[in-house]
Amino acid sequence: MPAKKKPIPQEIVDAAPKERGGIQSLERAFAILEEVARNREGINVADLSKAVGLHNSTTFHLVKTMAQLGYISQVRDSKRYRIGTRLFTLAAGALEENSFLAVATPVLEKLTGETGESAHFAIRSGNSIVVIARTAGSGLLQMVDRNGGQRPAHATALGKVLLSPLNDAQIRQFLGSESLRKFTPKTIVERDALLRAIAEVRRTGIAYDDGEFDEEIRCVAVPVFDFAGRVAGAVGISGAVWRLSLQSLQAKAEQVREAARSISAQLGYKEKKPVRAA
Repeated sequence: MPAKKKPIPQEIVDAAPKERGGIQSLERAFAILEEVARNREGINVADLSKAVGLHNSTTFHLVKTMAQLGYISQVRDSKRYRIGTRLFTLAAGALEENSFLAVATPVLEKLTGETGESAHFAIRSGNSIVVIARTAGSGLLQMVDRNGGQRPAHATALGKVLLSPLNDAQIRQFLGSESLRKFTPKTIVERDALLRAIAEVRRTGIAYDDGEFDEEIRCVAVPVFDFAGRVAGAVGISGAVWRLSLQSLQAKAEQVREAARSISAQLGYKEKKPVRAA
């Protein structure tokens, strides 16, 4: 007599591609990745299964496979899972200067159109603050050469924002041991005072430059976040002090924040919604 065939395990049946020829299993895997990414402290298989609508066994096998590939990792000494290092490596490789530029350019043009001010997008590259692109008050995009686009971190709103994720020791190392250049009478050159100013930026999520780099220019800048919640860049506007008062600058800060939210969202950042009191 021919040997009886063993029944196919339910998890394989569940994970098998159906009407759309292989797409369903990919959809499930990406649904799991997205749900894991939303839970930065990690999520267990039971909660993950409920969230994506799969059986525990199906979720477990898919998670196990993704963990073996490095796209998901298990939190040490727990049964929770979070995004793995391989996914970070892939995403980081995509966030090159040209990618930032493609995302930021239309947002900068819109920001300039709304505020009438020059808009800037900058990143921290090694020990430099580099302006990737800016739009003039007319709204025309002006590319900034990498060598000519560097800005002093201690004297600009963009620089203070980009230093804010670092701790005090890292900031001191970034600044080096040489005296900080005094560009105008308002430039902060005393390191402890600068650290206090950056701590305030860290607390409020916004930085101002009231004639610190150029005594005729005022600026405001806010951080742009990537998919992992890290500060990936800074976006800001600047204008002449005789036209852009501090009050006007503060009023336009919300438009700068909205521009930063738009860029951050395109980089995969999921902004946490405030919890409302019952």
